[in-house]
Amino acid sequence: MLTINTTEGLAEFCARARQHPYVTIDTEFLRERTYYSQLCLIQLAYPGEDSETAALIDPIAGNLSLEPLFDLFRDTAVVKVFHAARQDLEIFFFEGKVFPQPLFDTQVAAMVCGFGEQVGYETLVKRITRAQLDKSSRFTDWSRRPLTEAQMEYAIADVTHLREIYDYLSGELDALGRTKWVAEEIAVLTRPETYVVDPEEAWRRVKTRTGSGRFLAVVKTVAEFRERFAQSRNVPRSRVLKDDALIEIASARPTSLDDLGRLRLLLREARRGEIAEGIIAAVKAADALPPEAVPRPDRSREHLQTNPALADLLRVLLKAKSESAGVAQKLIANAADLDLIAAGERDVNALKGWRNEVFGRDALLLCDEKIALSARGSEVRIIPL
Repeated sequence: MLTINTTEGLAEFCARARQHPYVTIDTEFLRERTYYSQLCLIQLAYPGEDSETAALIDPIAGNLSLEPLFDLFRDTAVVKVFHAARQDLEIFFFEGKVFPQPLFDTQVAAMVCGFGEQVGYETLVKRITRAQLDKSSRFTDWSRRPLTEAQMEYAIADVTHLREIYDYLSGELDALGRTKWVAEEIAVLTRPETYVVDPEEAWRRVKTRTGSGRFLAVVKTVAEFRERFAQSRNVPRSRVLKDDALIEIASARPTSLDDLGRLRLLLREARRGEIAEGIIAAVKAADALPPEAVPRPDRSREHLQTNPALADLLRVLLKAKSESAGVAQKLIANAADLDLIAAGERDVNALKGWRNEVFGRDALLLCDEKIALSARGSEVRIIPL
């Protein structure tokens, strides 16, 4: 295992990695106190048994540029392998405005290959490599230096075992003819909009129970203020204002510090200073919106009426088809998808791409009364009509 804290050392390692068909990658980071993740460590490995085929890249202890790594990410001849890649990719996108291409996510691949839903790295290590991981360092402070031996061993294991896992899963996907399925699933991970939160659209992430236009207007303007404040100060949005407090503000619509002081759920820091002023200004801005600018709830699907019996049959069909294909149910469709299909909606992910092949085609036949289901013991059979 190498420890690299110079640009030259990183460039040399990446040059060797580019001679191989793939490289495995992981990161350690902190996010509890910041809006953007603080990158603390990068782990890399390429095929081989030599100790120098795996490295810890230290962006804190050394004065190094990550550009050699980003050049490796741009090399389409080398597959970049992650497990549960989303948070790692978010870090690299904000650090270097680059996405690794081509990308392989072993968590997604494992779901396609029948390992269950949201399968963890430790589970794959046990089931594929037959090794045991020491996870005692998982929740340590990765920003502190020097790193302990236990931390380094833990970190490097996240990419060394990943080599064998990738070899196994990529082979399974080829044998099953499902490599394109994984490519469909991870395409969203290499889109900037997956990671960039537009403050003007931040309100859509807030769960509300009312469709009142003026209520939603306050939610929108306050959520926008919170997002801009959190981004500009690099603090978690929950440190500015929690969602339950935001909902309380939208209900009470405070326009003065005295009004804010009567609310129960505000953090102490939000009752005065810049945050308090920002909240009051946002509420006043919402109140000043002309009627045509007031946000409206999405009612496009309110006319749909779910057939509960059909939805239940679709659940039975989904279970049968997922077991037959060896694919996690959750990856094919969720409960909301099934309810929409049962209500007559056809613009549903479960009816598109590889999902249509596995489940969607038969789901529509069931809805059109062209097939029926029968059960014998634990087996579900599809009967053409």
